[in-house]
Amino acid sequence: MLAVVNYGAGNIRSVVNALTWLETEVRVADRPAALADAAGVILPGVGAFIPAMERLDALGFADALRDWVTVRGRPLLGICLGMQLLAERGTEGGEHAGLGLIAARVERLAGSASARVPHVGWNAVARVRPATLWGTLEGAVCYFVHGYQLAFADSEARKRWLVGTADHGGEVIAMVEHELVMAAQFHPEKSQRDGLAMLANFVEFCAAC
Repeated sequence: MLAVVNYGAGNIRSVVNALTWLETEVRVADRPAALADAAGVILPGVGAFIPAMERLDALGFADALRDWVTVRGRPLLGICLGMQLLAERGTEGGEHAGLGLIAARVERLAGSASARVPHVGWNAVARVRPATLWGTLEGAVCYFVHGYQLAFADSEARKRWLVGTADHGGEVIAMVEHELVMAAQFHPEKSQRDGLAMLANFVEFCAAC
């Protein structure tokens, strides 16, 4: 069974529908105690960094998610804003601490004359190196909706975490993964065949842990 964190800033319905289509038992977790017996946790997210972190803190999910990985040693998948919340700090609307699970900050996309911000729509994602989320996929076409992205703390963090990139007026950090923590800047639950394959890979990984 997988748990999807419900903190008022996530696209819960689409994620649950995708997991159900994959014949995966899923629970919508409205409180940290609902994570307890899950095989893995998904942190979705739509919206702004600071209010989302404030809700995670207020509901007790922030500490629970840190413990989920660092104490309990269980898998965690962040999606879109959920990926950004895993970083050390966000800069949207001012500086604010994140969950601190990825050595990165969240910064606004640079964009360009031909690449508007926010980045909305379908984009190719290139595989940087093998990872659980990739499975046998060599690349993917996925659906993005975001105006901010991760910026790694240093070259070592980039080497450790980066598994997928996209191009939108420059490089976009599209996928990260290290040990039990995985994340996608795009929405795998809305990315049809490729996205469903990635979710299936996460489900399989959780079942094997």
